[in-house]
Amino acid sequence: MTQLLVLRPEPGASATVERARELGLDAVAVPLFEIETMDWDAPEPGGFDGLLLTSASAVRCGGSQLQTLRGLSAYAVGQPTADAAREAGFGIAAVGDAGVDRLLDSIGPDMKLLHLCGEERHEPVNAAQKITQIAVYRSKPVETVDLSAAPGSVALIHSPRAGRRFAELIGERSSIAVAAISAAAAEAAGAGWKTVAAAGQPSDEALLALAARLCNKPDPE
Repeated sequence: MTQLLVLRPEPGASATVERARELGLDAVAVPLFEIETMDWDAPEPGGFDGLLLTSASAVRCGGSQLQTLRGLSAYAVGQPTADAAREAGFGIAAVGDAGVDRLLDSIGPDMKLLHLCGEERHEPVNAAQKITQIAVYRSKPVETVDLSAAPGSVALIHSPRAGRRFAELIGERSSIAVAAISAAAAEAAGAGWKTVAAAGQPSDEALLALAARLCNKPDPE
């Protein structure tokens, strides 16, 4: 079976590897980035109707400042993010399983949301809500990445930034298949790969389903 490279930062990489192995895939974690906590100041919660969370890393890196915001209900993208928020003491108003845009489409357009996010995160383009972003973590490139297992593998790309970094690190790429979480992540990886495919929706479950098809696809004779 073709090996699956999981390139996202820890602890998400190990969680994805575990889910991949439950599907019978030969998965290994090779993180391209590591999560680093940033200093931040929590705003007055009274100015917001809810807390928008698009990554569990925002909760893990939020620290003691999160206590100030616990009166806000959380709108979370993905069940792992919702679980992290619940464990941190937040009530969960809604959980989206198909990306932040779909989640925002499902809630009131007049809401004021506080988005705790990563330094590289960009505000959703078509959001009807008023969204205030505060970065609480950053993804720092891992200086030395062992990609000796990359030839002949399927690479799991969780973001456009990961797609660009993986492309920068790989020389000969014609034997490597790319499974991307979105069309934007697939486009960022560029051309020249054996295969480039994007998941039907931006979730880990859809991405792993795509990866399983690529890992089990026989090479043409």
